[in-house]
Amino acid sequence: MNTIKLRKKLEEFFLEDLGELDISSSTIFGETTRGEAIIVAKEDGIFSGANIVEAGYSLFQSDLSVNLKKHDGEKLKKGDIIAEIEGPVGVILSGERVILNLMQRMSGIATLTNHAIKVLNSNTTRICDTRKTSPGLRMFEKYAVRCGGGFNHRFGLYDGVMIKDNHIAFAGSIMNAVKEVREKTGHMVKIEVEIETEKQLLEAIEAKADVIMFDNRSPEEVAKFVELTPNQIITEASGGIGFHNLADYRNTNVNYISLGMLTHSYKSLDISLNVK
Repeated sequence: MNTIKLRKKLEEFFLEDLGELDISSSTIFGETTRGEAIIVAKEDGIFSGANIVEAGYSLFQSDLSVNLKKHDGEKLKKGDIIAEIEGPVGVILSGERVILNLMQRMSGIATLTNHAIKVLNSNTTRICDTRKTSPGLRMFEKYAVRCGGGFNHRFGLYDGVMIKDNHIAFAGSIMNAVKEVREKTGHMVKIEVEIETEKQLLEAIEAKADVIMFDNRSPEEVAKFVELTPNQIITEASGGIGFHNLADYRNTNVNYISLGMLTHSYKSLDISLNVK
């Protein structure tokens, strides 16, 4: 993750939680009481959020040390120590909730992504995310997908063209939409077209789309569409795909399957901070 953006986001989150000060910790412990704590996994999963612990506590003061025992992408077993922390007790406790909230969510996404990859069990198809992320948390959630072994789709509307059904309807055709984009963007911008029918697929191929996404298509339709698509065009399947049917897409040879559920239907991993 971008270090500068990470620190700014963390500052924003800490300000929301702390306000002027942590009344509980500051009145009980003041600024001189020191202590040790550990961050512990309370269930199995995939870890994501090592830089959250380090960058988060570094915002408070330098007189605090973090000793990471686990790194992003590593497997966690219930009871594993993720990090050891030593420093002012007030600082340890003031930063606890924001840091744990992010780590729990990121580790939950990494764990879900890793599970999806195992369910698909394909050497040819990659699992990727979508823009269906929590507002303000996209950077963290997409990083967590990578920690789980997945890949990122575009980060926003600014880093890739995706021509969807409404774009096509307003433009009049796939060809018109692609032509407009080609004329007004540089050669570094890729164009993806969302299609539902074979007729649309052939039009997207003729328009020389860089990526073609098969929307809400069955495994049989995806396999057929992949065969019709030239090798230089990247293929993607999306929509209506979940754990109930993900394995059915194993042999379709589609390049990517994008899953919104990775970042909108995950369960946070149970992680705690305990006094050592």
